[in-house]
Amino acid sequence: MNPNDPTLRSFIEVAADSDFPIQNLPFGIFSTAAQATPRAGVAIGDYVLDLAVLQTAGLLNPGTDAVFSQPTLNAFIAMGKDSWRATRSAISALLQHDQPRLRDDATLRTQALVPMAQAQMHLPVQITGYTDFYSSKEHATNVGMMFRDPANALLPNWLHLPVGYNGRASSVVISGTDVQRPMGQVKPPSAEQPSFAACAKMDFELETAFIVGANTQLGEAVDVNHAEDLMFGMVLLNDWSARDIQQWEYVPLGPFNAKTFATSISPWIVTMDALEPFRVAGPAQEPQPLPYLQQSGAHSFDIALEVLLKPAQATTATTICKTNYGAMYWSMAQQLAHHTVSGCNLRVGDVMGSGTISGSTPDSFGSLLELSWNGQKPLTLADGVTQRSFLQDGDSVTMRGWCQGNGYRIGFGAVTGKVLPARS
Repeated sequence: MNPNDPTLRSFIEVAADSDFPIQNLPFGIFSTAAQATPRAGVAIGDYVLDLAVLQTAGLLNPGTDAVFSQPTLNAFIAMGKDSWRATRSAISALLQHDQPRLRDDATLRTQALVPMAQAQMHLPVQITGYTDFYSSKEHATNVGMMFRDPANALLPNWLHLPVGYNGRASSVVISGTDVQRPMGQVKPPSAEQPSFAACAKMDFELETAFIVGANTQLGEAVDVNHAEDLMFGMVLLNDWSARDIQQWEYVPLGPFNAKTFATSISPWIVTMDALEPFRVAGPAQEPQPLPYLQQSGAHSFDIALEVLLKPAQATTATTICKTNYGAMYWSMAQQLAHHTVSGCNLRVGDVMGSGTISGSTPDSFGSLLELSWNGQKPLTLADGVTQRSFLQDGDSVTMRGWCQGNGYRIGFGAVTGKVLPARS
């Protein structure tokens, strides 16, 4: 049976609003107090299904010894799309409500199903390359209006190529990792000279990212029509930003220390196959891109996204942004094709961020820079008193995303992080 069939039910009880029904089955890396060695798992309801246990029991046979006992998913992902699909189908079959093999084996079930509350999540892949794009027309327009000529908010190249920059992989961290406020050079417009100080305009950026699923050769360009075959799946991504540091350093080569201090990703990789039922057409592209970027058909996804902010002393978080990935101007396939058109090679586990995802209304902007319009319009939080223009120490940011099906949702879980004070 098709793993995406909306009528599928698991023998494990899954709430209707759970991010992890049987139609999802995202992959991650986890450990427990009882077994500290990181290994591969799949999320199902409120449980993690231990794939290493299933492989040892002979219920999963991806063709490589102990592939699910490794501390990253890289080896499994490198096996290719046929193996991803076969493994997801086999897991789906084991979890279906009318299949007795796992359901009726109490010992195996106890070993293989770990309560999610007991699982410690880890980075799901070894990341050797990280690229961040700038693919939301609304976000790029807002930033251009703020800092350049509002009548010419988009730079001349923006409508012709997916703008991006090569970041650093060393500071990509898993959800739940605290983020220290960075230090750096800042120069307010009123100052004659720069100074060295703690960032005063710390921000988040609501993004998604795709995980590269294949190696390519140096000099090889990926055809835009085949680019999605090289994507294993997607995660949520918070590209933390130091706006005052960025404003001073980004000319002429773009952001550097303003971005390098941390980028957070969610722990579960939702496969492209699980997202397939939620494929939608992206915005019309005008002017028409150059031939190597031209696509036909639907190449975006209906992914609802939200951001919640919780100050240290608050009892509840405030939802400050709601938007949708489907509005992104440049598709992931176009991003990948452009990334490789020069001959740049890819590696399994590379992370490629979407860039900030903003909608067309003020409550759908994907950063505090936009939501507060660079501090000119502070946000009032749920208590009616607390305001924010940028993040303060102790603030926690949570991002969530999901595709809503008929009676189920394909969710990403969450990516969270708390701001710690700058080093003294």
